[in-house]
Amino acid sequence: MQNGKVSIIIPFKNTANFLPECLDSIVNQTYANWEVLAVNDHSTDESFELLSDYSKKDGCIKVFQNKGTGIIPALQTAYARSNGSFVTRMDSDDIMKPNRLEVMVNALKENGTGHVAVGQVKYFSDRGISNGYERYEKWLNQLTSTGNNYDEIYKECVIPSPCWMVHREDFDKCNGFRPNRYPEDYDLSFRFYEHGFKIIPCDQVLHLWRDYATRTSRTHEHYAQNYFLDIKLHYFLRLNYDVTRPLVVWGAGFKGKKITKGLKKRGLDFVWLCDNPKKIGKQIYGKELVHFEALQELDNPQSIITVANEEAQKEIRGYFSELGRSSMQDYFFFC
Repeated sequence: MQNGKVSIIIPFKNTANFLPECLDSIVNQTYANWEVLAVNDHSTDESFELLSDYSKKDGCIKVFQNKGTGIIPALQTAYARSNGSFVTRMDSDDIMKPNRLEVMVNALKENGTGHVAVGQVKYFSDRGISNGYERYEKWLNQLTSTGNNYDEIYKECVIPSPCWMVHREDFDKCNGFRPNRYPEDYDLSFRFYEHGFKIIPCDQVLHLWRDYATRTSRTHEHYAQNYFLDIKLHYFLRLNYDVTRPLVVWGAGFKGKKITKGLKKRGLDFVWLCDNPKKIGKQIYGKELVHFEALQELDNPQSIITVANEEAQKEIRGYFSELGRSSMQDYFFFC
């Protein structure tokens, strides 16, 4: 017997072309006890009218206007009107697999509070999927299949924004949609991690993730790389940084410079490593770059790795392995 209402939070803006597929995929779920709280973020197309028509046909679909501007105020507006025992989010341009809600609710009921139900995802697009998105999908699904998502939380967002579900009390415990920090999905992942919520492994694709040129994550400034780096550094210093250990930054590209500026702004000392002969010995932001061999002179350091090259990352992992160092304790990949 099905029980426990699921509150499905949907912010939307100018997605009239995709909303019917999205809403139909919810209406046709095998799990029937749900409510949709959809919030219009100042659409200029027919999205609001379309969703209003669905609402008239199905009282479980409720539509509101955003009290503010942007995704976070829309999420807050929707959640304030929800009353489900379980909370999940959906993107208005995506598609749920028919059993998504059922699988997630069953996983949460079996495991209890303090858990996050997730599902594997599959990208789709009229123009084909780029190699970058294919790699991200594969990487994300591998983590989800074992529930080890947090192991690489500083690399990318390890919980897909439209494919998670938690108990309402857990969502409230970690402040839900209240922090005004973008990217909001990445920030929420860190708060799940901070509160020790365990990821429930899933081996099924439960969500179809649409990619297209005007998708918000592609176009809005809040999803630019600098915002991701700000969140990574914020939570690293809050959750994993050991003030008694020397801090090291590897790499002097865009990400390395962004991280070092953030550290200097906070008045934190660090050693800046580099393997580029043209940069070693030079100063950037008043900090001299040194050869990576300087790491051997430090007593039990913690390292932030901003080196993006995959082969170089493998070499760095091997180097730390030889030293008996552990990921997420001694070194952290920020890309």
